Amino acid sequence: MGIDFNSEELLVSSLTPDAVVDFTQGNKLWGLDFPVLTGRDPIIQLLKASVCLLVTTHSVTNPRTEINGDTAKLYAIVEAQHIPPNQRSRHCLMKNQYDVSLVREGEKWLIKHLIVNGVWFTGEPSILIGQ
Repeated sequence: MGIDFNSEELLVSSLTPDAVVDFTQGNKLWGLDFPVLTGRDPIIQLLKASVCLLVTTHSVTNPRTEINGDTAKLYAIVEAQHIPPNQRSRHCLMKNQYDVSLVREGEKWLIKHLIVNGVWFTGEPSILIGQ
């Protein structure tokens, strides 16, 4: 939601300070080179400089959770549409498997570690990096 609404506040509220986001498996499919990101601030800075500049929608399906006290695992399928705001004829539609480790902080669950495994895409992945 933080990406789709371009809300830094929502993005910050979803991640632990030491969160890790790993796109490396997806990179192979998409032909991009997103690094493994460690730390909430670097993650948010990369998102703000890339996908937050696009018109996006993320739809989450088939979620499965395993809760163990104050930690949890979440597995889900995520379809993400990315469109440059001034070039609506271009797009990148992706289907990914998310493998997420979560930690409970009060009433909320925060992302501690996210692995994005690319399944397929159509369109131009290069728009994710502003090309």
